[in-house]
Amino acid sequence: MRRRRTGGPGRVVLVGGGPGAADLITLRGRRALAEADVVVTDRLGPRALLAELEPGVEIVDVGKAPGRHPVPQHEINRILVERALAGQHVVRLKGGDPFVFGRGGEEVAACLDAGVAVEVVPGISSAISVPQAAGIPVTHRGTAASMLLVNGHDDPTQATLAALADDTTTTVVLMGVERLGGFAEAAVAAGAPHDRPVAIVESGTTSSQRTTRATLGTVAAAAAAAGVQAPAVIVVGEVAAAGLLTRLTDPARSRTG
Repeated sequence: MRRRRTGGPGRVVLVGGGPGAADLITLRGRRALAEADVVVTDRLGPRALLAELEPGVEIVDVGKAPGRHPVPQHEINRILVERALAGQHVVRLKGGDPFVFGRGGEEVAACLDAGVAVEVVPGISSAISVPQAAGIPVTHRGTAASMLLVNGHDDPTQATLAALADDTTTTVVLMGVERLGGFAEAAVAAGAPHDRPVAIVESGTTSSQRTTRATLGTVAAAAAAAGVQAPAVIVVGEVAAAGLLTRLTDPARSRTG
């Protein structure tokens, strides 16, 4: 049930909605939604929760899709600030976590510059939760000791290329479907092995979740053949090998200590 506000100045709450499933938002995030006058929502937020809002709560859809950004970021910032200055409780519902490639920092800065009170509610990042939903641990003792998180919109940096060539590092790529072929080619050219396992998990934690497995040398063709589409999380590293956990828990291979 919604908590009725009793006036006072407006404010903005950035809520990380998690990886997609509606029940993976935090309790604090649900509470913020219950107090909202306005919800400014992303395409990848847990949209099923919008149907639970009480009548009278306004929904402003500013969702972006690959190659389609109908509401630019500066306009989103303006909406948040304008509504809060008008005395409304504004919830900015975002997919994943607001500060993990979510441009939440820009929205917080815009609010602070305008003198608007702002709070950030962390969310479960798809970078870890989506691979987990597909049975892929981003780190695993004896297999991967570190993880690098990469924005797939950008060309791979030297640090990214070094991680891709490292047997003990998992590289997780968000927003990387469109440029996957070039990313894989750059990795191999920089010394990553052709047979490095890759897993692409589409629509993780939802009823549409699907995993496509390949290697750096075959992933572009495999993704094209499967018709892979965003949103998807790409995992590159030995943890992405099919049956990893089954193999490593085989009593004949287990160790203690």
